[in-house]
Formats: sequence, structure tokens, C-alpha cells
Amino acid sequence: MNTYEKMIFEELKNWEIEMTKRPSLWNKATKSIQTKINEKIPQKVHDVITASMKHMIKATLVGSEYTTKRTTQLEAELRERDEKLKERLAFYKKTAAVEGAGTGAGGILLGLADFPLLLGIKMKFLFEAASIYGLDVKDYKERIFILHVFRLAFSDPHKRKEAFEKVVFWKETIHEFPEHPGAIENMNWQELQQDYRDHIDLIKMLQMVPGLGAIVGAYANYHFLEDLGEVAQNCFRWRVLMEQNRES
Repeated sequence: MNTYEKMIFEELKNWEIEMTKRPSLWNKATKSIQTKINEKIPQKVHDVITASMKHMIKATLVGSEYTTKRTTQLEAELRERDEKLKERLAFYKKTAAVEGAGTGAGGILLGLADFPLLLGIKMKFLFEAASIYGLDVKDYKERIFILHVFRLAFSDPHKRKEAFEKVVFWKETIHEFPEHPGAIENMNWQELQQDYRDHIDLIKMLQMVPGLGAIVGAYANYHFLEDLGEVAQNCFRWRVLMEQNRES
């Protein structure tokens, strides 16, 4: 490892501690509140999120909707990849903020439209981020990895350690899945979409409040992409460094 990679490795060890620590009392309290919130949200909203999640997962595994070219050469240094990701993340955060402000200003109907639109922005970012760190996003197995990165970013604090281990022990995790995408229905997308809903429900409900929608929508979407960017970068950094270590 060079000096920069050693610095990043230390950062990743601190990140591992953060990802694997036990849920706090606050996490446990908010989980109870979130359950009550879910019960009060109109079924139409739940249906939109569920349908959007299922479509996104299918498109991720078997579609060409998010396919992108590798934007960084395979032999590029980690620092170069990190700089490229920072540049692209800034673009996606602005895009998400504009989209959130626009749909937030339009009331409930446009607010509902924000769910699939924001999902699309997040997945396009993840595919581009994966390509920056050298993953072949046309590979079915790498697409499953991308879904696991997404799951970790929006995981329930009580499930975060498990989600984290699925990512860092990827060579073992991938054996749990079939060799081809034909068995897509075997994937447990229900848990993934429920965790995602729990993560975004409260703030996105505020987005539908008249007078607050545009401000909340822009702020929420910007920070959702910021959080996703941090998790994605660390996951892909981990892959790069671990694979380099195995080859050396």
C-alpha cells in the first residue's frame, strides 16, 4: 500500500466500528415511532414505494437501465478514483436536490412521483460509482453487490452489522445467490424495500406538506445522496484494497 491507501485503510477501520456497533437507545426509540408512523401513512404511498423498489431491483439485476461505462482505468490509483467519485457525487447531489424541490413544490401527486425519480438517481449514481472503482456493472454478480451497498446505506440500525458483513465478506456472500439472474424472484426484496421505507418515510411525508415541500424535498434528497455517497465510497474502497491485498 502507498501512503494514501494506508490512510484510507485506517479510515475504513473506523468506519467498520461505526457500522458494527450496537443500536443506541435512540435507535430503539425511533424504531417504535417509525412503526406508528408507517401505520398512519396512506396505503397509496406504501404501494408507490413498494412498486418502485421492485422495479428498481429487477432493473438492477437484469435490465440495461443503469448500465454505464467504466469511467476510470483499471490501473488507476485509489486517490484518482476517490477524486472522480467526489466530482460525480457533487453532480448527483445537485440533481437530487433540484428534483426534490420540484416535486416537493407540487403537492401530494408530485410528491408521490418523487419516490421512483429519487430511486433512479440513487441507482444511476451507484452504477457510476461502481464503474469508477473498476467493477464491471454488466456482470450480474456485481449488480447484486451494488444492491447490497444500497441495502447497507439505508439499513435498519438493528440490521446494519449483518448488512455490513454481507458487503465486506463478499466472496462468501455471492455464493448465496444463483449463477444467473433468472431466479430473481428468489431475492428477498421485501426486507430491502421495508428498510428503505423506514429510512425515508418521515422526512418524505414532510415533503408533501404545503409550504414546506420544496425546501424539505431539496434538503432531504441532497442529504440522502450525501449519505449514500459515503457508504458507497467506503464499500468500493474496501473492494479495491482487499482485492489488491489478495493479489500481492
